[in-house]
Amino acid sequence: MTDRTLHDTIVSPIAVTPLQRLTRFAQDMGTLPDRTIIAERILVELCEITNSRQGALYLLDREHDQYDRVMTVGIQHPSADLLSFSPAHALVQSLAHEHRMLSIVDVPDLPPIRSELADSLLASQSSLAVPLLNKHRLVAFALLGSSSDRPLDHPDRRDLLTALAQNAANALDSILVHDDLHQSQTLMRRTDRLRSLEIIAGGFAHEIRNPLTSIKTFIQLAPERKDDTEFIHDFSRIVLDDVHRIERLIQEILDYARYMEPKLTEEDLNELVTSCLYFIEVKADSKRIKIEKQLASGLPRVMLDRQQIKQVLLNLLLNAIDAMGDGGGELKVRTHRLMKPGAKAWTQIEIEDSGPGISKANLEHIFDPFFTTKHTSGEHAGTGLGLTIVHQIIQEHTGEIQVESTEGVGTTFSVNLPALPID
Repeated sequence: MTDRTLHDTIVSPIAVTPLQRLTRFAQDMGTLPDRTIIAERILVELCEITNSRQGALYLLDREHDQYDRVMTVGIQHPSADLLSFSPAHALVQSLAHEHRMLSIVDVPDLPPIRSELADSLLASQSSLAVPLLNKHRLVAFALLGSSSDRPLDHPDRRDLLTALAQNAANALDSILVHDDLHQSQTLMRRTDRLRSLEIIAGGFAHEIRNPLTSIKTFIQLAPERKDDTEFIHDFSRIVLDDVHRIERLIQEILDYARYMEPKLTEEDLNELVTSCLYFIEVKADSKRIKIEKQLASGLPRVMLDRQQIKQVLLNLLLNAIDAMGDGGGELKVRTHRLMKPGAKAWTQIEIEDSGPGISKANLEHIFDPFFTTKHTSGEHAGTGLGLTIVHQIIQEHTGEIQVESTEGVGTTFSVNLPALPID
């Protein structure tokens, strides 16, 4: 909740017509950047139009089923007792069901206020309650301490106040809808992650069984064969590889389980791709792999988490190098600008290798937890979680990842990310 003083927020307005005032207010509701500034703009306008010395704005919190005080102006010491109102409160009930303003001062065309509602207004140091309704639902309300010049005696002033309140209700309702959507998306992502973790738990139990068996066997046999140096040397190397595999499994599961909401910054995708290619050049040269880079000029900038997308690109690039093995090959990396329906600009990164390709049967499971085509043993064996984490990161960026492969020809991964508009 934010407190403002009228001295800080209200600037003497230039004389304007009611229509000009309403138009300016409506434009502000569509362009102001966040809820705090919108709430302040609404409350200051309501105070101005009613000549109120002070005011408080209460907004519906659907998750906790209450109306929270989100802004005050002109109140030096806001009461902690009035931080929120229950929907069952008599004042809220009256505003929600009667769809009219409440005033402790007699106002033409407004019925007299009931005594218990008058007491509620006085307790909040207010003389006027203004409901902000959208589709007959109470989205928010303002409690105002109006001056004694009875501004609502003027019908034009009441009509302007009603129009402003309706416009404010529309803007606040849009904020609530956006909050609900964000909350639903977050819940869906967490639900999907928990469901995946259930799959991962079963996969982890399966993957860890073999290394544990070798470790257990070594521990059981070592006392009897402690003098057999060849046995101790060979078996200890196997056990060490298995320990490394278990460590990697645990770390990758922790990486996957961690809630990875991206920390977005504006980035040049071509620069990020070039940076990743720099890291893999030595390994590619050692395997006689030629890198072909085709980066589109004028590529729109993208909002992304730089470290997470680097993790994605390095994973895909290293997978491509591993797929081609030691026999050499070609690694092609391209960037493009895409236009999606609705004239929305996207960017695309393509990573194409000339490796053996992936069978159709395996392609269906390429992003599944613990699915891997790397069956070599040792510290660098595949755990089957790399592409699962890649897929998760791209989803968190509201992007897409696709794969196409032809056996004997190669594989292409395409990463699509929404772009910023070009000015």
